[in-house]
Amino acid sequence: ASKSARCGCGSLRNGVVVYRIRIHGRGGQGIKMASRVLGTALFRCGFTVQDAPKYGAERRGAPIFSYVRADHKPINERGTIYHPDLVVVADDTLLAVPAAGTLQGINAESVVLINSRESADTWRHRLNLDARILILPTEEDVEDRAELPHIGATCAGAAACLLGVIDRDVLAAAITEELAGLGQDTVQRNCDNALAAYDAMIGGKGTVKEGSTIAATAYAAPAWIDLPFDDARISAPDIRAVANSVEIRTGLWRTMRPIIDYDHCKNCWWVCSTFCPDGAIDVVDDTPSIDYDHCKGCMVCVGVCPPHAIQGIPEYLARQEDAAGSSPLAQEKGDADDTTAADR
Repeated sequence: ASKSARCGCGSLRNGVVVYRIRIHGRGGQGIKMASRVLGTALFRCGFTVQDAPKYGAERRGAPIFSYVRADHKPINERGTIYHPDLVVVADDTLLAVPAAGTLQGINAESVVLINSRESADTWRHRLNLDARILILPTEEDVEDRAELPHIGATCAGAAACLLGVIDRDVLAAAITEELAGLGQDTVQRNCDNALAAYDAMIGGKGTVKEGSTIAATAYAAPAWIDLPFDDARISAPDIRAVANSVEIRTGLWRTMRPIIDYDHCKNCWWVCSTFCPDGAIDVVDDTPSIDYDHCKGCMVCVGVCPPHAIQGIPEYLARQEDAAGSSPLAQEKGDADDTTAADR
């Protein structure tokens, strides 16, 4: 969406004012809503605004991001923001997923706000960034990261404070405008969370500085790889290997892991394996097993299992159990090669 306005709010700076904000999260966390709320708040403060989401497959839990541009004159830039002034990471598990692009284009002038239980020093050590890193503390521990409650509004509230040009009442009005169709209770819960985040970041109010205008003459082409042109008989697309999609480990998308309790499994193998949308459940001797390299964690198998023998646990907890050798997956590997957790 693109909006233009000329009205007063906060302290408007002289000269060129350009804010470029990128918000990263997972499908289902309200990341699109966060950019709309922040964009509407900036619009109410007299800025010309662009806000838009960008994502691939519309799948719950998949990495997505949205962005906001704000200026006091018409915005001629289009497309993805590659040099952000502020990056908001709603889900810190995305920082370990290179394809999510959370750190793309960050420099020493950027501010990175991470919703996390870890400290800023911990993330500074892990990421080795020159950018300023701030933490929006995670207060609630939820099993499914895609269900972080009202996190979109929370991120919008924190970002609004860091920009330093949006007042609390304008933020609340923006949330009311964007979420009016969802009912008063939903509006109030999101307002409460957004304003709490705004207040939590008050020590960093105005930390984010406006970026400079990117001139068309200074445009740098993306890092394309130039390929020589060959005759069509050589360069025409030709897939010479079958079943190469197995090389794509879509299990990296997963936020919840389905676990089969074989003590309760009735070996009615056709139910879970048939309903799995990705064919990630193999059946050997009437016994199902899950291919975790390609299971996306959609939890369809959990819902359709007649004896409720498949349960979902958070992926980060499952990985901790894998490392400790206490998960069913780790135990299966040990049984297969006659090793113990200590051996591994």
